[in-house]
Amino acid sequence: MTAALLIIDVQNDYFPGGALPLWNAEATLDAVVDAIDRARARGEAVVLVQHVAASADSPLFQAGTTGVGIHARILAAAPDAPVIVKQYADSFHQTRLSGVLADLGATRLRIAGMMTQNCVVFTSLSPAADRYEVSVLSDCTTTTDRTIHGFALHALTTRVAVRPDA
Repeated sequence: MTAALLIIDVQNDYFPGGALPLWNAEATLDAVVDAIDRARARGEAVVLVQHVAASADSPLFQAGTTGVGIHARILAAAPDAPVIVKQYADSFHQTRLSGVLADLGATRLRIAGMMTQNCVVFTSLSPAADRYEVSVLSDCTTTTDRTIHGFALHALTTRVAVRPDA
């Protein structure tokens, strides 16, 4: 089986100075960079997902702003990773993600990123994800606070594997 590590929305708006700094963002960033390094060492593909606001009314991820950018440490860890641009919580919806994963021959999908209860959950449970063995890396995700993070991860356990990266 061929695994791909999918990094969802680790973008500047979610860090201090951004539009919506998240709980545990720096520790999660460290864990995601480490997961990228381990994935690369195992020969796994890394795919980045970037949310760009569909509306000028959105307080986050406005095109042309610093906040929409993927965090510099993620780009440095995976400089040649394909970037999938999305406008919905489900990273598969109206994007080229399925095609990129097919081209990579992926059969397993390991998911990391922000926000746990939104884009991580919706991507993990997407009908398009059904063709993959999906796992969510619990130490490589975060959201607005610890409680919501915990609820979201627990809810996912009935459908996908949830575990720390190893």
